[in-house]
Amino acid sequence: MGRLEAHTARVHRRQTPAASTRPPGYRPEIQGLRALAIGMVVIYHVWVNRVSGGVDVFFLTSGFLVHGQLVRAATGRGIELGRLWNRMVRRLFPAVLTVLAAVVVLCVVLLPETRWNITIRQILASAMFMENWQLIADQTDYFTDTSAASVVQNYWSLSIQGQFFLFWPVFIGAVVLLARKTGRDVVFALTVATSLAFAASLCFSIALTSADQPTAYFHSLTRVWEFALGGLVALLIDKIAIRRWLRVWLGWLGVVGLLTCGAILTVGSVFPGYAALWPTLCAAAIIAAGSTESRWGADRWLASAPSDYFGRLSFSLYLWHWPILVLYLTVRGQAEVGLRGGLLVIGLSLLLSMLTLHLVEDPVRTSASGQRARSGSFRVAAAGLVPVLALTGGFALLSAERGTYLLVADDPDYPGALAMLPGFNYTGTASVALIPPLVSLPQDFAYIDPDGCQPSEYLDSLVICASEGTDVAARTIVIVGDSHAQQYLAALTPIAERRGWNLMIMVRGACQFTTESELINDADREACEAWSRAAMREIADLDPDAVLTIGTRDVRTDREERTPDGYVEQWAALDELGIPVLAVRDNPRFDAPPARCVERLGLGPQCETPRARLYAERAPLTARADVPDNVVFLDFTDLICTPVICPPVIGNVLVYLDDNHLSATYLATMSPMVERAILEQLGW
Repeated sequence: MGRLEAHTARVHRRQTPAASTRPPGYRPEIQGLRALAIGMVVIYHVWVNRVSGGVDVFFLTSGFLVHGQLVRAATGRGIELGRLWNRMVRRLFPAVLTVLAAVVVLCVVLLPETRWNITIRQILASAMFMENWQLIADQTDYFTDTSAASVVQNYWSLSIQGQFFLFWPVFIGAVVLLARKTGRDVVFALTVATSLAFAASLCFSIALTSADQPTAYFHSLTRVWEFALGGLVALLIDKIAIRRWLRVWLGWLGVVGLLTCGAILTVGSVFPGYAALWPTLCAAAIIAAGSTESRWGADRWLASAPSDYFGRLSFSLYLWHWPILVLYLTVRGQAEVGLRGGLLVIGLSLLLSMLTLHLVEDPVRTSASGQRARSGSFRVAAAGLVPVLALTGGFALLSAERGTYLLVADDPDYPGALAMLPGFNYTGTASVALIPPLVSLPQDFAYIDPDGCQPSEYLDSLVICASEGTDVAARTIVIVGDSHAQQYLAALTPIAERRGWNLMIMVRGACQFTTESELINDADREACEAWSRAAMREIADLDPDAVLTIGTRDVRTDREERTPDGYVEQWAALDELGIPVLAVRDNPRFDAPPARCVERLGLGPQCETPRARLYAERAPLTARADVPDNVVFLDFTDLICTPVICPPVIGNVLVYLDDNHLSATYLATMSPMVERAILEQLGW
């Protein structure tokens, strides 16, 4: 997306008369190609809700232009990294930092507090051109709220491009230095090195896309080949003569291919991998077609004045359209923008992009300070970075201030689950602020100290964690299963501390304690079943006093609550070992986080769900005749739902941290009732 000047590519083709006033070697069709790519990106994001392949076009054109500069420098007066980076900074930073500064202010005003913390760290990552890695970290964090797109998610591709601008010149410089020391032809060495980089990255991209597509999509190394392909085009374009009629066909083939890419391919699920060859080869075809001087050529349209202008506008438009779209959907509480909403988003994005181009990008690029060869651009970048960091720091301080709270036992203002007990007499104030504060809610999950964890000897992916118990514990309880089992740590930890119990934790996100995982992906299903088998072996070795796990699933409006056969089979295996099982009835799963509804609409019926739509009238576990005698069923439904509704707030405490996990704060208020149930059921 970096808006490098198109005249950096030198070619042998003649210029059209309309381009005669442009600098020598200017490639107007590349600006048109950018205009086409940004149009695809914006339209697909706003209305189609799919990935278009336009970003891959930007990667290829950047590789083409930057590589061309480096080759000419290497075969001329030499590569001057300081001058090159100075020019890159001058192109990228003014618009990037301007938009980021505006986004910080808009997020404070418009973004729900539940999304503040993740947004703050992603803004910082974007300012450092590391957003792609931050997105990878967030998506591998099982408890990160990914139900809504990040306001700066589009900076992932810009981050990869920034990393390319930093490291590619060093790579090319090293190849040139090695070629000269060994007496090799520089251009030949560059062609070989670029080809190897292309092949290695493409192979890695295909492999990682097959194994872990979400990570592959944002990974820097899976995209290197797209830049390298642009570099190969720059190296070979002057060496291949193509007849004009063929270039006319080639240009239109590239345009039609780009326009149909996003519509035909499921880009969001198969990219980058080999599928990204489609848009990149189409872009390469358009560049190879060049200026055909034909009235029928695609370049006649791509090189037109409107296309040229929108090509210049493409960088700032890419930066603006995404946060405007996300904030519009957030404020409106919608999943789609519709026709009029989409036109409003695009119109506002265009206006802001034009202002950014003419009032920020062009003035900074042509300013005396920005033109200084050595340090001018870096000073400009620092001057822009300081206010962004200051604004983000202020945002973080505000978030921390609003997120501070302390739950005190028996606090009359915050009874939480105690308010659900029969005969409870509430004497507090119903108008107090809810806890946990909305800004802290996404992090309000049962914490496991990693210092007390170690991998299993049976399976490395099984991590066993121990709570801080006594040397000679009164009891040992194993908590095993997915995150819904893990969340009960918040209720069990206070009990264990009072009674001197040891808690052994074996949990993995989305992996239930079952013999038959119900995950759709084959690899994930096999991994979870192997994990569950290893957990059973560890439990047999530990011989605990009890095992706590989840006993039902599918508590939601479009499902029928049930107890899978695989659960019962695991319990039967524990029965043979003489180990009691505490099977907990699962909590509801919602289509959207209840707390987000409270944040938008306040307390009331609009954020409540009828209990009958979520839970079966009779718990399915109690209806099964094959449940072994070692199983004790713990049903806490009456602590999170009334006989009629399942509310988002009970006793001034938010019940859910997201759309399916109970908040640690609410579970802490459940602790006395959980303790009483365990002691009574097990006779301890």
